[in-house]
Amino acid sequence: MSKQYHFIAIGGSVMHNLALSMVRKGDVITGSDDEIYEPSRTRLREAGILPPSLGWYPEKIHSGLDGIILGMHARADNPELQKALSLSLPVYSFPEFIYAQSKEKKRIVISGSHGKTTITSMVLHVLKSLDMAFDFLVGAQIEGFDLMVKISDAPIMLIEGDEYLTSPMDPRPKFFHYHHDVLLMSGIAWDHFNVFKTFEDYRVQFEKLVKMTPADGTFIYCESDPLVKALGEGGFTEAALIPYQTHPYRVKDSVTQLLAPSGPLEIAVFGEHNLQNLQGALEICRQVGVADQDFYQAIKTFKGAAKRQEILAKSEKSIFFRDFAHAPSKLKATVDAVKQQFPERILVAVQELHTYSSLNEDFLPNYAHTFDQADEAIIYLNPKAVSLKKLSLMDENTLRNGFHRKDLILFTEIDELKNFLESKNYHNSCLLLMSSGNYDNMDLNHLIEKINQPN
Repeated sequence: MSKQYHFIAIGGSVMHNLALSMVRKGDVITGSDDEIYEPSRTRLREAGILPPSLGWYPEKIHSGLDGIILGMHARADNPELQKALSLSLPVYSFPEFIYAQSKEKKRIVISGSHGKTTITSMVLHVLKSLDMAFDFLVGAQIEGFDLMVKISDAPIMLIEGDEYLTSPMDPRPKFFHYHHDVLLMSGIAWDHFNVFKTFEDYRVQFEKLVKMTPADGTFIYCESDPLVKALGEGGFTEAALIPYQTHPYRVKDSVTQLLAPSGPLEIAVFGEHNLQNLQGALEICRQVGVADQDFYQAIKTFKGAAKRQEILAKSEKSIFFRDFAHAPSKLKATVDAVKQQFPERILVAVQELHTYSSLNEDFLPNYAHTFDQADEAIIYLNPKAVSLKKLSLMDENTLRNGFHRKDLILFTEIDELKNFLESKNYHNSCLLLMSSGNYDNMDLNHLIEKINQPN
């Protein structure tokens, strides 16, 4: 029997994906938002659930609703939320709703400051290749899946467990609400400086998560990360413990090969962290009954999650990557991975400082030495983004000291950065563009054409 739900802040990336998944499930969905951008707008329109106008309309809230799903974008004084509370309607945050829909399933949560999306994507790719029944929640659009969320009658659910806040009414990390049966933790490196003001405050959230693992559950942890290893070995849970490290591999002629039991196996992803991610994905697949040989056969065709070491252009002697890296650990892992894969090439690495943490001078020391493996290190700062976050614009010397790169170059005008990059010769080079933003929608077509040309 179908149910009827209303989404407050339906335009969000994951929120609109959940709404679309619920429509496919057969539920009746309505929603509101004060801003809806592409591709959310088109996808909601095609599904017949795009709000006819922007804004909040308390008259949409009525006693016939089975529940309200509240997005993080909505404020606590939202008039639709207030109407729902006055009617005593069930109000779910996004993670609470995911749990409510998956109570009877085996829930596998992938957590950590980095690698969550990649590990989840690897597992989904393998399970899909094997035609297994599964539900999922992943934090990015991934190849082979048109939605980031799927809810059905499948017996298992893979969940990317985010440590960011739950909702305007609940300032706890999202991952507390999933009540996992199996937990994987990839690493801990301070992020979300606007929420977790000290590293200890951030770290303790992961400790609490480990403690939530049931005695008959499983904790899979990367023992290469000392903080995660301490949680795995610290007696915080009676669950079964499965430590993992980097999967054995080698790089030959700029191609990464897994050293699998059956022999060397070429794969598309590369870098120490990705090979850790791959081993973690293998451990999860074992938990749901996937044979190792089936995992290795399927992982050969995994091309990576969206904007994770994504190749935008390539020729014989040059390559152009785009990557979601923004936090210090992600930035260092990505820069190091590209240099390790292409050691003979000049690495031009560009980082857009976009998040509150990255734009905050007090957090800047955490970026020390993250750019060390780059031959050219470039930072882009948008003064408008800095102003919107009510922070001070850092100058070149401040950034050079923070990153410990005396030759670091700063751009604060996107056209100047664009002209600089387009003027360069990329023969025997790697260009790496990193950000959780979009470089003010910088047109990349000329760079792509230039790098695609034969050297």
